[in-house]
Amino acid sequence: MHDKPNKELSLGQVFEDEEETLADCEYEDEDFSSDTDRNCERNKIIEFFAENPSFERLDSIVSSKCGITRSAAASLINGGCVFVSGKAAAKSRRPKDGEPIKIFMPEPKECDAKPQNIPLEIIYEDEYLLVVNKPRGMVVHPAPGNYDGTLVNALLYHCQGKLSGINGVIRPGIVHRIDKDTSGLLIVAKTDEAHVFLASQIKEHSFSRIYNAIVYGVIKEDEGTVDLPIGRNPNDRKKMAVTDKNSKKAVTHYKVLERYKGYTMLELRLETGRTHQIRVHMSHIGHAVLGDPLYAPNGGKNPFGLSGQCLHAKTIGFIHPASREYMEFMSENPKYFTDIIEKLRKGQN
Repeated sequence: MHDKPNKELSLGQVFEDEEETLADCEYEDEDFSSDTDRNCERNKIIEFFAENPSFERLDSIVSSKCGITRSAAASLINGGCVFVSGKAAAKSRRPKDGEPIKIFMPEPKECDAKPQNIPLEIIYEDEYLLVVNKPRGMVVHPAPGNYDGTLVNALLYHCQGKLSGINGVIRPGIVHRIDKDTSGLLIVAKTDEAHVFLASQIKEHSFSRIYNAIVYGVIKEDEGTVDLPIGRNPNDRKKMAVTDKNSKKAVTHYKVLERYKGYTMLELRLETGRTHQIRVHMSHIGHAVLGDPLYAPNGGKNPFGLSGQCLHAKTIGFIHPASREYMEFMSENPKYFTDIIEKLRKGQN
């Protein structure tokens, strides 16, 4: 028989290859399809016939069918776990309509992160998901240098391990992420079905994400859009950049809320969700986020003593995976943010 996996591969190994080099990243679009039958239960064989009128690559098809990122799908394929017409196939193959595809999902690996009794501000919770207001300074998931005290550690304690496992052993429940020094709302999935349904909305741009930020400089126009592709900075792998090389489409809409002497407060709406998208786009147009250590001038040094970007994920909206009703939640700007606003209004800068 040809169609048997030729390598022993754990679910943990599948996701090791897709971990970001940064400790924690801005919202990313998890590349899921909108199929409603893509519930990829681990420990099972997934079999289906290709429907590929747009001639997509195999890694894209596997990503959509199984509700995993494209890089995780590539790891499955490279591990010899995906077969087309009975034979192991390359990730670049473009299956024809009607070709049989078989996917051997690897054994799940027990989560390495430990539950920790860390206080959480939960805005909403039911049996399918939570909406959490993440404080500034908390890392979303364990990473080198931050194995404890993360949002995932807190969630494992609060939910008693009942979180989705699609995003790998160190990111249970995490549908999307925000930076350590970005505060605000995150949605967390409790089941794999909820995770895939929510993530599909990110790909389809129906997931509403609105931020508030204070940026350097006075923006003259009342509103605008930055539509520029983002990819890894070729000169610094820890940073992203506006580039045409190995990049993805990125769109950020902004609206001026208040203007001050030398600064502007903005409302920013993400149409896409790329790594560091807001920070990169605003820096590129000459209005970096206040305090941003990566993209602002002088390493983000500022007269307010702020360490880290002044950026808050204020509003999140989505269609509920069970009720199919639209839900939207808001959070107030945190104290560090409002303290700076007060000083700017008084001209104390």
